[in-house]
Amino acid sequence: MSTLEELTRLHSNVEGEALEHLQRLLAAWRLISDLSFSDLILMVPIEGEEGARFVVVGQVRPTTGQTLYAADLVGQVVSESERPAATRALRRGEVIEAQATHLGDGSPLTIEAIPVVFRHRTIAVLCREFDTLMGRRVGELERCYTEVYDDLVQMVVDGTFPFAREDLEIEGAPRVGDGVIVLDADAKIRYASPNAVSSLHRIGIHAYISGTEIKQLGFDEGSVDNAMRGRLPVLHEIERSDSSVLMRIIPLLEELEPVGALLLMRDVTDLRRRDRMLMSKDATIREVHHRVKNNLQTIAALLRLQGRRLKSEEAREAIQESERRIRSIAIVHETLSREASEEVDFTSIVKPLVRVVEETVSDPDGGLRFDVTGESGYVPGETATPLAVVLNELLQNAVDHAYPRVGDEPIEGTVHVHLEREDSLLEVIVTDDGVGLPVGFDLTKSPGLGTSIVHALVTGELAGTIEMANARDGERPGTRVRVRIPVPVAGWNVEPPG
Repeated sequence: MSTLEELTRLHSNVEGEALEHLQRLLAAWRLISDLSFSDLILMVPIEGEEGARFVVVGQVRPTTGQTLYAADLVGQVVSESERPAATRALRRGEVIEAQATHLGDGSPLTIEAIPVVFRHRTIAVLCREFDTLMGRRVGELERCYTEVYDDLVQMVVDGTFPFAREDLEIEGAPRVGDGVIVLDADAKIRYASPNAVSSLHRIGIHAYISGTEIKQLGFDEGSVDNAMRGRLPVLHEIERSDSSVLMRIIPLLEELEPVGALLLMRDVTDLRRRDRMLMSKDATIREVHHRVKNNLQTIAALLRLQGRRLKSEEAREAIQESERRIRSIAIVHETLSREASEEVDFTSIVKPLVRVVEETVSDPDGGLRFDVTGESGYVPGETATPLAVVLNELLQNAVDHAYPRVGDEPIEGTVHVHLEREDSLLEVIVTDDGVGLPVGFDLTKSPGLGTSIVHALVTGELAGTIEMANARDGERPGTRVRVRIPVPVAGWNVEPPG
């Protein structure tokens, strides 16, 4: 389906701030649709056509009533003969009510064509389309909703709706069906819908509220004042005991002056309870990672002490390697203990891993340097742990084998780690400028424990691929190791790379 921006670029000269005005209208117009119990269709005039023709750039169905349009109309071209009222509204700059036909099956219906004005210029027409024969029985709720709808329509014509700064379209924001309170210019309650009354009861307000000033109910009247004086919507949450009600306050304006306000209310008690449970769960998970990290560090320290008592050089090296691997896993858990989710930016793990390997270089003041470039993005914790072990092994392998010592000469060289993320594929490249791989080297047949661990983790647990080859020709060809692994993104099932 084409977007508003694409359709206006193809068919009209609406652009810049005028286009942003229409985008804000599409973000906020469900409120108008629900208050009018009607479908809304937004049309912009097609530029350069003889006779008025429009293209439909937006459509919204009411959640408070039955829709007339099951099919999607966006992108459809509408002629003047199909919507003459839209042409009159565009030219006169006033609301036109008329009889018309259904844009799909041709059945009769009623429309209100509303000029959408931006800086004293009509840039589009908003059509409210409804079938009077299918109308619901008119009661106090319907009458009040219609009055507020009329106020909002006039604001559209005046160019004051949508608001110049609309930043309250957040997930879970109250809607008309959740509960409505209408205030007059003096912040007295004109009407409260049954759902709104139920929300008030939930937070302990049981008084008769019609005609009551909002402050007499114990509300923070500052939020209402801010909305009416600032002429912008305000979001406010009321908490009483264990109950929470989210309130969205929308000022109603006439010639830029506030004449009342619309309060949309939603009982979010259960939602906030779930939020608290999730926060508690997240805190528990972080605490678990913190304790695991502490336990792993304790184990590493015990291994270090044990290694110092060993006389066999081979045994001491094996203990040191085990200690280093445990420390690399501890780094992942330490990072996860600081995160709000079970995902971690692997880039933040790489530098601590490099420091662990640097500590194993017997001559820290020598010329062996490590550098890290690129970004990995966030990866799941279950991916970060084995990948940290893999990177640790590759770095240590470079230190141990790429730069053989000659007497007491210090190690000279550079080990480079590069991270690259493309959607659901993460690539880790470790390059050194050392002596390179021996002739006929085969990773799958290498007897080394480190390379065996790397191959097993990459091809098994990480479902990835690994390539190991000389980086260049010459006396010191160096080694380049390329690891490519799939990383799940937003719940995708990612196949292993080919």
